[in-house]
Amino acid sequence: MSIRLSEDTVRQLPEAVIRPGYDRTTATAGIVHLGVGAFHRAHQAVYIDDCLAAGETQWGIIAASLRSTDTRDALLPQDGLYTLAVRDSQKEELRIVGAILDIRVAPEDPAALVTAMADPAIRIVTLTVTEKAYLRKANGSLDIDHPDIQADLADPLRPRTIYGFILAALVRRRDAGLLPFTVLSCDNLPANGKTLQRLLTEFAARCSTELAAYVADELSCPCSMVDRIVPATTHQDRSRIAGGIGMQDAWPVVSEPFRQWVIEDRFPQGRPDWQRFGVTMVDDVAPFEIMKLRLLNGAHSAIAYLGQLVGLQTVADAFAAPAVRDFVDGLWSELIPTLPENAGLAPQDYIRSLTARFSNTALRHMTSQIANDGSQKLPQRIVEAALERLAVHAPVDHLSFVIAAWIAALRARRTDVAFSDPLDPQLTAIDLGLSDTTATVDAVFTITGFAAGAGEQRELARLVEHHLMAILTTGPQQALAHLNTRGMTK
Repeated sequence: MSIRLSEDTVRQLPEAVIRPGYDRTTATAGIVHLGVGAFHRAHQAVYIDDCLAAGETQWGIIAASLRSTDTRDALLPQDGLYTLAVRDSQKEELRIVGAILDIRVAPEDPAALVTAMADPAIRIVTLTVTEKAYLRKANGSLDIDHPDIQADLADPLRPRTIYGFILAALVRRRDAGLLPFTVLSCDNLPANGKTLQRLLTEFAARCSTELAAYVADELSCPCSMVDRIVPATTHQDRSRIAGGIGMQDAWPVVSEPFRQWVIEDRFPQGRPDWQRFGVTMVDDVAPFEIMKLRLLNGAHSAIAYLGQLVGLQTVADAFAAPAVRDFVDGLWSELIPTLPENAGLAPQDYIRSLTARFSNTALRHMTSQIANDGSQKLPQRIVEAALERLAVHAPVDHLSFVIAAWIAALRARRTDVAFSDPLDPQLTAIDLGLSDTTATVDAVFTITGFAAGAGEQRELARLVEHHLMAILTTGPQQALAHLNTRGMTK
């Protein structure tokens, strides 16, 4: 198949394929997005595509990769077009998304990206850079000693980090008499907007107190909550989608039908009319964020590490295993009481939707993909909820088991590295075996900062140690079966 998706070939698509409902030549960029991965292309870019089709042509996206050239090299010959395949167990819908008007690779020309962000037409900068790109210490503060942070402070005209790029563009705008853009984090961080603003203020303070005050007082960083399952694109996906569109697409993305975006409505420079297409605009996103982080992301982490331990490669396969499914039900029963009350969350309805989503056999959402970066994900997904329950003397058997499963999965992957963690150099330097599980768990808690400063830290660590010993001595299946049986007889 020699034809490739592009602006010139889009008219040759089969009628069943949904294509951009607007003239892309009339669209202009109003958003710069940092972190042009699969999730952004299956989530925020699709909402913007809807807005462009509705006539809001000033909200196109300039997307930037902060590291790799892969996405740019795949999509630039396609004029930024790509296929979104929305799959459930019965059908697949193919849609061409045209919201990305340009793609940059930041390290190739950092100054050009800063110039794009400083353009008066840009009113919003969005981010999906994953937790590790926020460069936080275990205590949550900015890792000011990180080499990339130090490089940005030494040479602000050639930034490497999100903080360097955002601050350089803000300074350029301020000096030109322009108002700041809104910065919208779409990453799975607790209070992501507040967290980003705090870290950016810490970074700016290393430049000047005036800049720190400007970031803290003048910049709008609304919090948001995003939700859509987007597995990594496989060779089989590419081949199947090429057959469906009748041409080659170098990097399509695959997702489930479900999508959700909840955003605090604080956009001084304006925003797209997102709510027309299902975005929920709120005054406070925190309750929605907590429910998603714990019920969805927490369960995802559990499924990932259990799947890794028992040899189940996809979420659907792992969730279909009775022992894993029973465990997730028990985990949800511990998590639901930690959610904010009287916030209109309807957690039981949410769990029913999660059950259907996790059971979607059309998505090969790999447990190894979800297992990445556990040291960064588990604090907000699992550890915080466990501490809240321990503080009121509520059981945390399932919550503590997830942490033990992560440690066991780290140990098991030593001979076959299926997933990675930003703290791998420190984690792989300690003994994760049976010689002294107390020392192992204490070392992991110290390295990761799990529950640091909490009065319940020791109690949580000892529960994790108990489960880790069970997993390592009796095997994950037996340890899981014992926990599930004990839970049913309480």
